[in-house]
Parts: sequence; C-alpha cells; structure tokens
Amino acid sequence: MAEGRNSIIISIFSTSSGNGKTVTAINLAAGLANEGYAVCLVDLDLQFGDVTNYLKLEPQYTITDAQVALENKDPNFDVRKFLTTYKHSNDKGNSIEFSVLARPPFIFDAYRIEVPVVEYIINSLKYFDFVVVDLNAAFSALNLAVLDVSTIINYLGVVDFLPSVKNFKIGYDTLIRFEYEESKIRLVENRSNSQKLISGNDVERLVGEKFFHRLPNDFRSVSQSVREGLPLMFAAPDSALAKSFAELAEEYTGKSKTAPPPVIKEEKGFFSKLFGKFFN
Repeated sequence: MAEGRNSIIISIFSTSSGNGKTVTAINLAAGLANEGYAVCLVDLDLQFGDVTNYLKLEPQYTITDAQVALENKDPNFDVRKFLTTYKHSNDKGNSIEFSVLARPPFIFDAYRIEVPVVEYIINSLKYFDFVVVDLNAAFSALNLAVLDVSTIINYLGVVDFLPSVKNFKIGYDTLIRFEYEESKIRLVENRSNSQKLISGNDVERLVGEKFFHRLPNDFRSVSQSVREGLPLMFAAPDSALAKSFAELAEEYTGKSKTAPPPVIKEEKGFFSKLFGKFFN
C-alpha cells in the first residue's frame, strides 16, 4: 500500500468481453458518488475502453498525458490535472459528480502505457474515497498489477451457457492460484434472471463460492442509458437494474445490512511476488 493512501480500490474484472464490465464500473461509480463519496473511475481497457463514449465526455487529458508528465519528471505532477469531471443534474434536483481518468485517445498510444506508471497513478489517487477501475478481459501484466493493489476484485460473469461457465470457473481458479484472498474476490453474476439452461446456484456449486451480488437482465434500460449517455440512476431510475447497482454500491459503503464494508489491507499479490523475486 502506498504511504498515506486511503482509497478503496474496486477493480471490475472478467475473463470474457461483453459481460458488462463498463456498464458495471460506470454505475457503481455513480452509485458511490450518489452516496456522497469522492469517486474516481479509471478506464484501463486501454485499447477499446468505452467509459468516455458512454458518458459522452471529451477529455482534454488522458492517462497518456499523465505518463508523459511522469516521464518528463514534472516536479509539479498532480494526477488530478489529468482527470475529467463527469457531472449531471436532473430536473428533480438530483445530482452526482465523479472524476474519470480516460484511456489513451489512440490505440497505438495504449502500447506505450507502462505498468509501473499505472501503479504509481493508481496509488496517487489517494484523494478519493473510492477508485473504480474498469479492466479489460485478460490476465495481462497490467491487470495483475492493478489486481494486486485492489482492495476488492469484482469478478463479473454472464453464466448463461456451458462455455461461459467454463471460462468463469477457469478465471476464478486462476485468481485463487495467484494467491488473492478469497474474501477479496467478489463474484458478481450479470443478467442473472435471463433465460438460460444453467442456474446461478449450479454455477456456485461448480465454482465452490457464492455470488456476492446478482445483477438482473435489463437490456432496454441499458440501451437507454447508453443512448442518453447517463448512468442508470438518471436514465432509468425505477428499473430493477438501477436499484441493483445502488444496492451493490451500498455493499461497499457499510450501509448494506448483508455485508460489512471492505477493509484496506496491505497485501502482495502474484505480480508483486513474481517481480520481487527478480528485483529484490
């Protein structure tokens, strides 16, 4: 843990694309911000991230600019200079605000982003109560480094047919082999009430772990949310999915009656241990 850091870092991770990681990350960030917390949403799907597109943001600076500043050893480096503010108020007087660290503007810039720089930037976001990180679907060096520093890993899956269940189990088993504490990994089932041949309970028995939270299927509300560039709490506030995201946010703020708030622990994960063998 970086000295003085007090943020709860929640990574949204999946082993398959199209499972709703970005929708989950955005709406979790919005839910936490709605509870009055200072929140930063980090888009680390560096090549194809959709956070800024979803929210219709046009960032002046991105993570690329932050890396350049660090490479140039800017003595006045402050990660907050590179954040974009998302703010929305509706006609009912409800408003939220949270910060966004945008992905690189061009795909070729994504290949320039270095793992130690990302670690430094994440640890520099100590000004926020919560840092929500949207990762891509891979066990890459970058993802492993971020999972190492995360307080919570929201491992997301849509388990609607056999291949997706197999991938979900392989991904979970891999996280366990990388020696992340089971209490740190929170299984989240997306589209839990969609028509499927395999039940969530069957998946729990196969994986050997209960789902921490289940998000209902609501394609219409999500489509409306994306079209309007608004979190579900504004685009479809009465939808079951919007309420489910609010409940998920409460799981991490201590307001839920079913789960205690997460505890920040100093812990070395697989990536840190592996590279420690070479550099320590």
